[in-house]
Amino acid sequence: MTKKMDINQLLRKNIQSLKPYSSARDEYTGEAMVFLDANENPFHEPYNRYPDPLQKNVKLKVSALKHIATENIFLGNGSDEPIDLLIRAFCEPGQDNIVSIDPTYGMYQVAADISGVEVRKVSLTDDFQLNTNDVLGACDTHSKIIFLCSPNNPTGNSLNKEAMLEIADSFKGLVVVDEAYIDFAPGKTLLQELEEYPNLVILQTFSKAWGMAGMRLGMAFASVEIINVLNKIKYPYNLNILTQQKALELLDKKVTVQKWVKLLIAEREKMAQLLNDLPFVEKVYPSDANFLLVNMHDAKGIYDYLVEEGIIVRDRSKVHLCASSLRITIGSSEENEILLNALKKLI
Repeated sequence: MTKKMDINQLLRKNIQSLKPYSSARDEYTGEAMVFLDANENPFHEPYNRYPDPLQKNVKLKVSALKHIATENIFLGNGSDEPIDLLIRAFCEPGQDNIVSIDPTYGMYQVAADISGVEVRKVSLTDDFQLNTNDVLGACDTHSKIIFLCSPNNPTGNSLNKEAMLEIADSFKGLVVVDEAYIDFAPGKTLLQELEEYPNLVILQTFSKAWGMAGMRLGMAFASVEIINVLNKIKYPYNLNILTQQKALELLDKKVTVQKWVKLLIAEREKMAQLLNDLPFVEKVYPSDANFLLVNMHDAKGIYDYLVEEGIIVRDRSKVHLCASSLRITIGSSEENEILLNALKKLI
């Protein structure tokens, strides 16, 4: 039985009554011979024209790629935009709170802090999994959003699917599952669960597997009601024309991306084994992402040494449950070999 949700019980009152800005491209969306409605410069085509505020053509391609209806898709400036918009739309500053796992992606905290919203952190277990009782126990009547990241950053592992759905089934607010690394974890997305859980929001991105980090193109998938809220409060032209044009081109390269993903997964498994063989490495944690979390002796010293060698990884030693650990992105085979050769010099 599909869960019911009254979005007006969750929305901030001022957002419910907000009259959104109506741009020239919202009021007329067809083709014409002469456009004199948006105060644009008539020269330097096509960059003189405002972009489609709802990115209809890009959404059509995303819809075909993800098998999700266009009305259930929000496109943003990276996944960070919908994270920020969700908190601003649903959380009353100084009153409401969000619940987040720990450790996880740091932007949930930053976006909440900017909006003056309390963050309640719930520790993962020692094997980086959810304790559903702890997550739900951290919630109260002012908890509006639970943020889950799967595969999680910086731990790399996928969270238990049944545990995430149990949380979505039990919680009366929104459950946001950030799937930024899902392309490296085939078969583990929750996209197919959206119809059953109207309080579920799935975030994905083209920054990782698709190699579009510099373009800043993220996605949110949710019920029509939630997508309408995001469209209501976003900046009118949140995705520029260059990003939209390039996305239309690159989204046709699905076969190429599949090859990249296959190569990176193979490199990830090879790197995990080779890193594990180094005497100063304590543990390479299992990963469903395009990176590895590696626990080692003197992680800070090794990080500093790698910097001197011109190799930059991420020191996560001060992150909860990640003491003395480096997060290492899986690069090309050549880049990975350079890293390994540098580490072998320490033996």
